[in-house]
Amino acid sequence: MLRKEAAHGDVTKQPAYNAKWEALIPVLKGEIPLKAHAHRCDDMLTAVRIAKEAGVKITLEHCTEGHLIVDALKAADVPLAVGPTLGHASKPELVNKSWETPGKLAEAGLQVSIITDAPVIPQQYLALCAGLAIKAGMDSFAALQAITINPAKHIGIADRVGSLEVGKDADIVLCDGDPMVSSTVVRKVLVNGVVQVNNG
Repeated sequence: MLRKEAAHGDVTKQPAYNAKWEALIPVLKGEIPLKAHAHRCDDMLTAVRIAKEAGVKITLEHCTEGHLIVDALKAADVPLAVGPTLGHASKPELVNKSWETPGKLAEAGLQVSIITDAPVIPQQYLALCAGLAIKAGMDSFAALQAITINPAKHIGIADRVGSLEVGKDADIVLCDGDPMVSSTVVRKVLVNGVVQVNNG
């Protein structure tokens, strides 16, 4: 659509099709956020500045050094996806990664999701990552929100999933204890309201 507008309706004057640029159209129209993958403070702040200058919505993915610029991120008030934190610092950008990061950001009132960046860290370790964030000081309910409703909000599907509410998809896991503790056993799993796993 923008190519036609740029050519004032003349098909012969349209710019060449470019899939990368076309993918930005929903971002520029405000239909989806710009997803900025940034570990370091300077990269996060640059992404926020560019989004503000361009007038587009933004989410920050990774936020490895987010605990170092809590006030700046609070002022920006953008959704944050923190991780992967499990594993060693495999590159210079990760030197300041900490399990305290999601807790400090959530405590400041920011919308925080904990991510494994699967397949970097397999998805099944998500609850373990939340548990390690709790061990580092994160409120346990904030950690639960960080792996349920907040990620749903982060990607724009909170009207369907992320919390137990009438009308949402009935995907539920029932455990015999705290889901953030590795010794907890999953008793039942329901997907779309149908029992898939039944361990009593």
